[in-house]
Amino acid sequence: MYSVLLTQYEGSGLFTNIFEMIVKALGIILNAIFIVIDKVGFPNIALAIILFTIVIYLLLTPLTIKQQKFSKLSAKMNPEIQAIQAKYKGKKDQASMAAMNEETQAVYKKYGVSPSGSCVQLLIQMPILFALYRVIYNVPAYVGTVKSAFIPFVEQFITKANALTFISNTENFAGASQFAKQFENEAFKLGADNSYVINTFIDVLNRASTAEWTNISAKYPDIADLCNRTYETVREYNNFFGLNIANSPKYYFTDGFFGTGSKLMGILALLIPLFSALTQWLNTKLMPQAANSDDDKANAMAASMKSMNIMMPLMSLVFVFSLPIGMGIYWIAGAIIRSVQQVFINKHIDKMDIDSIIAKNTEKLEKQIEKKSGVTGAALNSAARMSTKTISEKSHTSALSDEEREAALKKSTEYYNKGVKPGSLAAKANMVKMYNEKNNK
Repeated sequence: MYSVLLTQYEGSGLFTNIFEMIVKALGIILNAIFIVIDKVGFPNIALAIILFTIVIYLLLTPLTIKQQKFSKLSAKMNPEIQAIQAKYKGKKDQASMAAMNEETQAVYKKYGVSPSGSCVQLLIQMPILFALYRVIYNVPAYVGTVKSAFIPFVEQFITKANALTFISNTENFAGASQFAKQFENEAFKLGADNSYVINTFIDVLNRASTAEWTNISAKYPDIADLCNRTYETVREYNNFFGLNIANSPKYYFTDGFFGTGSKLMGILALLIPLFSALTQWLNTKLMPQAANSDDDKANAMAASMKSMNIMMPLMSLVFVFSLPIGMGIYWIAGAIIRSVQQVFINKHIDKMDIDSIIAKNTEKLEKQIEKKSGVTGAALNSAARMSTKTISEKSHTSALSDEEREAALKKSTEYYNKGVKPGSLAAKANMVKMYNEKNNK
């Protein structure tokens, strides 16, 4: 069946199933928040969205800290990585590439980070943030109280002549086009269970502007009173300083300056996209900025990020102007929360003792080496340095040809890699063990 919005997100496949579980979990949180504020006498969707956004971003704080910690350590680590890259620049032979990779991995271990560390944090956060958007964009699907406000009217509305034609006409309902496939679904033709039809009608009405509700009253006067009462109830839920969050800033601006609406409401609505752009810009300014380096690739990436930091607030301004105000509230709340988080995280990161972290990671690495190989990490590192030094000295003094050096290197590698994976920790331990056995004879 085609996935409808109001019946919550449904689909097949591993990723879809995981996403569905995340969406439903977030929906439960939003519903719980709305129930609480309803109990205290303030059932407001805008407030629920703000509180919901705060809760979710607080839950994501540990991941955010890890991501920022990775960025801080990366900035400290990058000069060493760049030095290794410069050392092997232009060398494409297998031995040089393996040595460069080994030295690079050693630096990552020294700082206790993974090359994919930042990506992992983003991969965890992205489905949550997309699911967050899904829940906020379709509140009635997850907040039972809000959905219940629509049902008495919709049950009457669907029985009226040409109601389906009327609500699916984009001239009457601007948002009807996105539900076209739902109207064509076979479930719409079933009379025994009208839940699919009711859900689809609520999907459309949930995005209906004030003018579109008025169109229904005018078209069906016999249910006009019920229509108006439903609209007033929903409008109270959607009220935000006099604005209906189901309407867009564009609607209020157009109605206020080119129609019969209030200019004050038009100006107030314009503040939503303006604040959205401003808070997004502030958020990017608080994020750690990449320092200039000698690496052209890194500088190009940093320049690209700066361009994105300019484009994102502008995109926010354009999108929020056209989207329902509820989405604008979410964007603003999210940006403010991230900015506050960033201030505290920056203070926490700045207090980190990088040298202490490096020392702990080095000690941890040596213990892992000793546990796996039976050779102390210090001895292994010493042997590796001696081996590197010897190879370096021989490369400058030997008169062997390139072919002879390759053959000698291959023979040496095969000798120390007997029964183990070349370049592995076990291979290095094997080298130390055989070296000690040879010299102790």
